[in-house]
Amino acid sequence: MRTRSVFFVALLLLSLGKAVAASPQLPFVSPIFGDNMVLQRGKPNTIWGWSTPGQVVQVEIAGRSATAVTAASGRWQAQIVPPAPGGPYSIKITGPQTVVLREVLVGDVWLCGGQSNMQVGLGAARNGAAEIKAANHPEIRFFVVAQHASYSTTAVPEGSWKITSPQTLGEVGGLSAVAYYFALRLQEDVHVPIGLIQDCIGGTPAETWTSPETLRQLKEFDTQLAELDRLKVKGGPEYGNYIMHWYDDYDIGLKNKSWAADDLDVSTWKTVQLSGGFDELGVSDTPSVCWFRKEITLPDPLPAGRARIYLGVIERMDTTYVNGTWVGASAWVENPRVYFLRDGILRPGKNTVTVRVFKTKPQGGFMTKPDGLRLVLGDAKEIALAGEWKGALSVDARPPHPLPVSFENWPSMPSVLYKGMIEPIAPLALTGAVWYQGEANSERAYQYRKLLPAMIGDWRKLFGQGDFPFYIVSLPAFMHHQDKPVEAAWAEMREAQALTARSVRNSGLAVTIDTGDPDNIHPPDKKVVGERLALNALAQHYGKRIPYQGPTFKSFERVGSALKLHFTNIDGGLVVKGDKLGEFSVAGSDRKWYWADARIEGDAIIVSSTQVPAPVAARYAWQSFPLATLYNGAGLPAVPFRTDDWPAITVISVKTQPSVMKSVP
Repeated sequence: MRTRSVFFVALLLLSLGKAVAASPQLPFVSPIFGDNMVLQRGKPNTIWGWSTPGQVVQVEIAGRSATAVTAASGRWQAQIVPPAPGGPYSIKITGPQTVVLREVLVGDVWLCGGQSNMQVGLGAARNGAAEIKAANHPEIRFFVVAQHASYSTTAVPEGSWKITSPQTLGEVGGLSAVAYYFALRLQEDVHVPIGLIQDCIGGTPAETWTSPETLRQLKEFDTQLAELDRLKVKGGPEYGNYIMHWYDDYDIGLKNKSWAADDLDVSTWKTVQLSGGFDELGVSDTPSVCWFRKEITLPDPLPAGRARIYLGVIERMDTTYVNGTWVGASAWVENPRVYFLRDGILRPGKNTVTVRVFKTKPQGGFMTKPDGLRLVLGDAKEIALAGEWKGALSVDARPPHPLPVSFENWPSMPSVLYKGMIEPIAPLALTGAVWYQGEANSERAYQYRKLLPAMIGDWRKLFGQGDFPFYIVSLPAFMHHQDKPVEAAWAEMREAQALTARSVRNSGLAVTIDTGDPDNIHPPDKKVVGERLALNALAQHYGKRIPYQGPTFKSFERVGSALKLHFTNIDGGLVVKGDKLGEFSVAGSDRKWYWADARIEGDAIIVSSTQVPAPVAARYAWQSFPLATLYNGAGLPAVPFRTDDWPAITVISVKTQPSVMKSVP
């Protein structure tokens, strides 16, 4: 299964298709500090930049000052305790030059990390347009860290602080919807300015956000790290993934004159039929890279409106150009390709469509019926793309020809986002972090049990502010419901996330099992997600006496031919939302699972099945898109669980509570 979004792949390739070269000129003040920023209240804030070694730099705010001497490395770093929460204040930084940061507030700063569900902007969320229109929140500020994959430490982050308003939220790449709703709920209860550092990229696995030193300790990423080290020595573009390097090495369609060039002579190419084409090129059953081109004629004038190109499902990945301009690419096999064309790409008269396909399986390539290939103009007129194309073989990749380490065309290499997007903002003073990720690691949930705690420890060590709060979004429902009990990767990932929240100090879990969409990996209901993260923060960090977690499995006992399940976090009692209590299953010693009848008995649930006379284990909401109707009286959904594979549950079910911040006004 590939849980990826073409939208985010396209966004990534626009920014990562070429290496981002680091500027040799380091700024006097790091861009993470700027006008409209939020300083973290209640603790020393480290402020830094670069100057001539030995140069004295002074930082001043509201009558407070701190002095730093620039180190031999060229970096200066000063610590200053900010004034009372609120503002606005100005920060004056003097040295070889003078910089004044204006409209600075003092409050709480949260780091918002993860992949596309954290990255999705407010405009794509349910009721997002109305929310943006009404979003006048001058005390919520945000900094979006620009996407940058790096094979070595990056010094300078790209981005700027913005004040939350209809204008800033409406911009392309604006604030995360989850982060926005998280901040909105916090500010309603805590009444201090909130600063958000958005540091996320769609499709990325957790190892990309983890340091190489920590990954080496896990001993499970040595092969990938060795390849990364080889590419560092080799030099060249820093794509952050393996497939782009592989193309550079082997795809002759990229050598000399690109086969996507608008004026390429294809008179020697073979005539092929799409959707097909690989038979005529002699590679119907073998891994290969083939290029296909088709000339089409469009009306003059072109109709107004945005055109789009449909190519259907492609195995394994495609890169698509129109008139020599890149318009999209995807490595998500199951996702039908739909690429929107920017203004100016199409022209009246002759146009050329070019598609590069890396096929890995027999009869792979274009998997959609011919009528699924089409160009749709702005007035909805369709231009068929099936039929005759020109095709050429670029790489015959059958053994012993090497294949890529992996096929993602977004950042997927270990540590490249830790180096490029986390290190540059440390040691910024902050309150804590919220994390919405796991889709990209869902096939490796057991590994995630070690990886996520290791990453959390990594971040805490890097920022040097102790075990700051770290709150995790449990994956929502996705894909379609199964009629029988099944094993499910997404269920195992939710378990790994819950285990981390229970075992890692000062962390928590926001359960979102009731917010999913069977056909959309980016469910639009982001408000619930943000608010449940906020409940964790309000209860566990800010000391508010509120429920923040739904019913959580604690223990079970045999009662005749049934199991009695006991729970914690049952504020207001156990409640059923929906027509029936579900979805539970039980198994006997043969490990065969059957749906169970379930009923609430006080603060416990009794589960049984006539098909399992002697049950030994139970599960709840254990599939990708389960029926999950168990809540507590506070309206919070139960944490999905299984009793048959939860190590040391009775030991870790009672977590040491973190110290509560005492200075909350």
